[in-house]
Amino acid sequence: MKHESVEINAGLLIVLTLVVISIGGLVEIVPLFHIKDTVEEVKGVRPYTPLELRGRDLYIREGCYACHSQMIRPFRDEYLRYGHYSLAAESKYDHPFQWGSKRTGPDIARLGEKYSDQWQTQHLVKPQALVPESIMPPYPWLLKNELMYTDIENRMKALKATGVPYSLTAEEYQANVTNFGQPMADKLHIPNGKATLEAEAKGRNWDGDKERITEMDAMVAYLQMLGTLVDFKKYDQGYFASFR
Repeated sequence: MKHESVEINAGLLIVLTLVVISIGGLVEIVPLFHIKDTVEEVKGVRPYTPLELRGRDLYIREGCYACHSQMIRPFRDEYLRYGHYSLAAESKYDHPFQWGSKRTGPDIARLGEKYSDQWQTQHLVKPQALVPESIMPPYPWLLKNELMYTDIENRMKALKATGVPYSLTAEEYQANVTNFGQPMADKLHIPNGKATLEAEAKGRNWDGDKERITEMDAMVAYLQMLGTLVDFKKYDQGYFASFR
């Protein structure tokens, strides 16, 4: 009878449900604040450079996340196919993160430098030319469209407000020199945003077109850095030793 009285009283049912959820949430979350090794200490992770940042924006704009995850689970089959499992720290500067669970296409968390820039460009223009069995749609406009980056400094400022350590002041710049080294600190300095992007795009010529800075430059720059920031050899020796 007591159970029935709760079920027929909508207000009481809502209150009791919230109480149960709150207790369950606290039981799961509070202990994490007292466990020092919940999140691995990972060296090498840094914010996106201006060109990589624009590439990530394009990745999201084109809906690539709908078919590709960026989250490798700690299971043997995942490790053997995709590489080391994803670390929480790898996504610390992602807003929003691109983990996902949909894998119409393969996980790309470790895609960086696996193929050449030319391969990445050709694959985006016409996937089936390189992978005949692929069902991925083509993105030829990335090679045709000029990259819009006049607002790159504002984009960096917006992310800085969320905690990403792009620098504006001399103190913030020096902190980045300490944490990431001076060459990277220069790239993460917001007033350098536009010049840095242009130098990145022209320096490596990601899309093969020396005359223009295209959306393809940014997309390939982003794809080529995925999974390259962390040296996973020391992690492999322990956790995955039993897999070999």
